[in-house]
Amino acid sequence: MLIRKKKINLLSYSIDRLSKILEEGNFTELTYILGNKKEIIKRNLIAGIFRGVGIGIGVTIITAILVLLLQKIVTLNIPVIGEYIGDIVEIVERSR
Repeated sequence: MLIRKKKINLLSYSIDRLSKILEEGNFTELTYILGNKKEIIKRNLIAGIFRGVGIGIGVTIITAILVLLLQKIVTLNIPVIGEYIGDIVEIVERSR
């Protein structure tokens, strides 16, 4: 009888611990999302839009910084590098 009571207590403790872990990991929300196809499509669409906008803004900022740096290097009048970078800057400005 005592062994059976210990097993029941151990099982109860394990179930409580598992329940707590699942609650902390938001698995109930995850199972809801996995079961609802419209929710999956909506979340992925929104995430894709924000990723695309973020990439666009990031590339624009990095390109602008690179063009400014290259223009500064051209003003230093380094013979070989200056001409090469000047051509690159000119190509970029023409494509705007």
